[in-house]
Amino acid sequence: MEVQQVLHMNGGVGDTSYANNSSLQRTTITKVRPIIEEAISSLYCVSFPKKITIADLGCSSGPNTFLVLSNIIDAVVMKCHQLNHPLPEFQMFLNDLPGNDFNTIFRYLLPSFYEKLNEKKGADLAQCFVAGVAGSFYGRLFPSKSLHFVHSSYSLHWLSQVPQGLQNEMGITLNKGNIYLAKTSPSSVFKAYLAEFQRDFSFFLKLRSEELIGGGRMVLTLHGRRSSYPYNRDCSWEPLAQALHDMVLQGVIEQEKVDSFNLPYYTPSIHELEAIIETEGSFSLDRLEIIDINWDGSEDANEETSAFNSSASAQNVSKSVRAVSESMLASHFGEATIDDLFQKYEQNVVQFQSNGKRKYINLVICMTRKG
Repeated sequence: MEVQQVLHMNGGVGDTSYANNSSLQRTTITKVRPIIEEAISSLYCVSFPKKITIADLGCSSGPNTFLVLSNIIDAVVMKCHQLNHPLPEFQMFLNDLPGNDFNTIFRYLLPSFYEKLNEKKGADLAQCFVAGVAGSFYGRLFPSKSLHFVHSSYSLHWLSQVPQGLQNEMGITLNKGNIYLAKTSPSSVFKAYLAEFQRDFSFFLKLRSEELIGGGRMVLTLHGRRSSYPYNRDCSWEPLAQALHDMVLQGVIEQEKVDSFNLPYYTPSIHELEAIIETEGSFSLDRLEIIDINWDGSEDANEETSAFNSSASAQNVSKSVRAVSESMLASHFGEATIDDLFQKYEQNVVQFQSNGKRKYINLVICMTRKG
């Protein structure tokens, strides 16, 4: 699987689009907002740039894209007003892989963003410039020491490639019957996934250290896990693997197709992240927090007044997972399988949530570029 060619969120604004099925990501962005405000505040304690340059890596396409930018702008404006300092010009870069739906961003969403920005903040914020940068964040994207702030949400758990070493010397698949790390995955598969994440995240830090100014900040949010044990029982990929297995039993797809499919995805532990950051050495770790979010993106407070509807929740989960994984699944198994696959996935999620909603574990990291 060539990840850069097949990985992208569903574009457009249709029923299966990422734009209409990203409430989970929106909830997470909202909860991370205070950490962004804190990072911006600390940045302005040591620097007062006339132009602040910001990059959102893995921006995708939809309302969440501009929610992130709005939150960052709000944080800068609030800090400048507190310090009685003139507002800077904003240079904001939106980055994602070339397959991302940049057309929807710039044709439909950007004009509305500018309009709302001017209505909300006034003419003093007219100097805000948004540009798109297509490319992998596992490569250089910006000139040296050109960025003040880097943000990324729900992107860095995606690896640059499917880990190597998932077959033995005889070419036999080691992770047979699984599409990710599972109870039945051998230790060599766990080691291969960890090694790939260590390489990728370390390289990501090195690249960003070259692009950020000294004292520049990063706030990163990605799926993770609490336990040191690599298998995550709350991983939403398990019911998808079951759905694929059901389709094998029905003769819709071949077992070999499932055995040869492994997701380029990894959920690190806090210890693994801390070790990589310390070893790479370019950043000081300011803050590392865990935020739990329901699979369907709903708020737990709502459940105090309404019973848990497992069917409605499973439908939301299925649409959310489809929006982020359909491109990879269709490339490998064929587009004709997708509707049936996610109908089965939705049914499996109902079973997985029979005792209540499952939660994603999100790791939120705030770092400062040394020097």
